[in-house]
Amino acid sequence: MLLTGTYRRTLDDKLRLSVPKQLRELLTDCNLFLTPGTDKALFVYTGETLEGIGNMLSNLSPAAKETRAFSRLFYAQAQPADMDKQGRLRLTPELSKLASLENEVVIVGVRDRLEIWNAAGWDAFLLESQPSYDELAEQVFANATSDLKNSGTKSTQ
Repeated sequence: MLLTGTYRRTLDDKLRLSVPKQLRELLTDCNLFLTPGTDKALFVYTGETLEGIGNMLSNLSPAAKETRAFSRLFYAQAQPADMDKQGRLRLTPELSKLASLENEVVIVGVRDRLEIWNAAGWDAFLLESQPSYDELAEQVFANATSDLKNSGTKSTQ
C-alpha cells in the first residue's frame, strides 16, 4: 500500500480527524494503530506495518538500553485507531498533547504510514527542508545505491 499526499484538516472538539477520501479508501479494511512518531508528529500504521516494526525490533538486542527505552515508549503509547462511519480517526488526548496537535493539523502520506503534524510544525519543516531537497535526494539515493552494492557483495561471498 502506497500512502502519499498532504492534506490540511481541522480537529474537532472531540479530537476527531477526518481522513481524506483517497486515503480512507486505501485503509478501509485495515487495522490501524496510532503511535508516537518523530519530529513531534504522530504516525498511523496498519497492523501489518506495525508487526513488521516489531519483527525488526526483535532482531535487535533486548539488552541494549536504546532498544528497551524505544520499545517501552513506542508500544506503551501506541493505540488502536478505529475509523468511524464518517471516516474520522479519534486521537487520544495524550498523543495529541505529545504532538502539540490543536485546531489545524496536516496529514502527510509517507509510503507505509500517515503522519499527523501540527500545521505550524509542518510549515516550519517545509521551510527548513524544502530548499535542500536536491541535496537530500542525492544523499539518500547515494546511500541506497551503496547499500545495494554492499548487500550484493556480501551475498556473493
